[in-house]
Amino acid sequence: MCLAVPGKIMMIFGDEPLSRMGKIDFSGISKEISLAYLPEAKIDDYVIVHAGFAISIIDQQEAKESLKAFQQLDDFEADL
Repeated sequence: MCLAVPGKIMMIFGDEPLSRMGKIDFSGISKEISLAYLPEAKIDDYVIVHAGFAISIIDQQEAKESLKAFQQLDDFEADL
């Protein structure tokens, strides 16, 4: 099973397209993620991340709905 998670680009560094990285915020947890597949990505964009790579840009509403669903799953597991 594959899982892709939405996050917000907070910072971008690296000038070369293949080494371009971003600091991505996942609801308070920040990770450095490769932006090599999304040369058009910019600060404040929401991206879908899988296996350390940003693989698509999504709109803010879609990102918030996905994050809400993840939170509901976490809450459900906590109640078990």
